[in-house]
Amino acid sequence: MKRTKENFSKQAHLYRKFRPQYPKALLQMLAELPENNICLWDCGTGNGQVAAALSTAFKTVQATDISTEQIKYAIPKDNIHYSVQAAEKTSFDANQFDLITVAQAMHWFDFDAFYKEVQRVAKKNAILAIWGYGLLRISEEIDVLIDDYYTQIIGPYWDVERKHIDNHYTSIPFPFEALEINRSYSIDLQWKLDELEGYLNTWSSLQKYLREHATNPVDTVIKQIEAYWGKEEIKEVSFPIFLKIGRLT
Repeated sequence: MKRTKENFSKQAHLYRKFRPQYPKALLQMLAELPENNICLWDCGTGNGQVAAALSTAFKTVQATDISTEQIKYAIPKDNIHYSVQAAEKTSFDANQFDLITVAQAMHWFDFDAFYKEVQRVAKKNAILAIWGYGLLRISEEIDVLIDDYYTQIIGPYWDVERKHIDNHYTSIPFPFEALEINRSYSIDLQWKLDELEGYLNTWSSLQKYLREHATNPVDTVIKQIEAYWGKEEIKEVSFPIFLKIGRLT
């Protein structure tokens, strides 16, 4: 079994501050799917964004991540129990969870081992929801610069698993009864330029780049983008969301 990669500890403080929040409509839809809202497992929780948002809908939330630093910065709630655990092997009891969520993390997992663990810890008819978001879109001029940065500058430093994000998770197997979702979702934000800069500094590929180079390429691309985006100007930023939802029979 391969070990899930741990790429987000160094920038954990930035991750909490600058990673985009998921739309309330998506999380509300997920909360309404299980037969019971007793116990949720948010796997690959990162800073606890999803766990915290769904904690009001569930009696108990278990939130796990392999990064001690991410858990250190996680959002505290009385009914959330954070723990450092691999997705593929946990200490949870069998038949425990009504809903299992994985946000922007599934591509790092050993798929077969994780799905085996899901089958073990999920209740009958529980829901598994995995999702991610693609490259942000802002405007035609800025998108060209971001695309070039993404593919040409920082592209060689992405882990191979990044291909699953580029493929919108179509390349990830999903051996469960898929539920049909009749609407699409996106993360739509109002950002200043410094928020874009902060977000770009959270990318895992950047950490690999910085280990080999003395300069931060984010500084250069932000200077290029500034020509189309004043420092105090607010622009609409959109991330397309892709998701797979299944019921465990």
